[in-house]
Amino acid sequence: GTGASLVILLVYVDDIVLAGPDHSRLKQVEDLLQQHFKLKILGDLKYFLGLEIAKSKQGIHLCQRKYTLQLLQDTGTTAAKPTLVPMDPGNSLNDTDGEALTDISSYRRLIGRLMYLTISRPDITYAVNKLSQFMQHPHTPHLAAVHHVLQYLKGTPGKGLFFPTQSSLRLTAFADADWGSCKVTRKSTTGFCVFLDDSLISWKSKKQPTVARSSAEAEYRALASLTSELLWIKQLLRTFE
Repeated sequence: GTGASLVILLVYVDDIVLAGPDHSRLKQVEDLLQQHFKLKILGDLKYFLGLEIAKSKQGIHLCQRKYTLQLLQDTGTTAAKPTLVPMDPGNSLNDTDGEALTDISSYRRLIGRLMYLTISRPDITYAVNKLSQFMQHPHTPHLAAVHHVLQYLKGTPGKGLFFPTQSSLRLTAFADADWGSCKVTRKSTTGFCVFLDDSLISWKSKKQPTVARSSAEAEYRALASLTSELLWIKQLLRTFE
């Protein structure tokens, strides 16, 4: 449906989340599902696939605190000294410095877990994107940079996203590009973020597919990527009318 009759079903294996503006319509869908499947109704959404959802009159807070604390415990960094930023801005990573890691799979698992954490942590997205580019042949400086991200998470385990109750459908977007930032390929990095009123709903940090011949060219590519995202979000919002 659309408007007040809209019902959204999010299904992952045997977990289902129902969402919509009309509680009575949600109850109807819930009863309909129970007629065909054996369900266990858990009530209001509080925890889903590592995501913690806290609702109040002011809005919804989304974070991955338990997931973050488990990650710190598994990596032995619960007693590490916290850092203020996820990555040293002067850290220029390449594929030659340092010694090659003997346990490559461990590095890859760490990057995979950090990637999942970027669902609610846009503040580490750039660092994780950079470090994921060295998963084929990681070296000691890359592992040290991963530990730096973990130290940052140690100081901010409950940080996440907040979606206020009162908000408009006004879209605001920001884009930037870091020209030739990759020392290995000389490719630039695209970065953008999209806000629905005051709520951050989309963000991206990704290396551009080809080398930009000027900073202006890199910026235009970032704007093109952002425009594509905005057109998709615009179409998505129309389904909620």
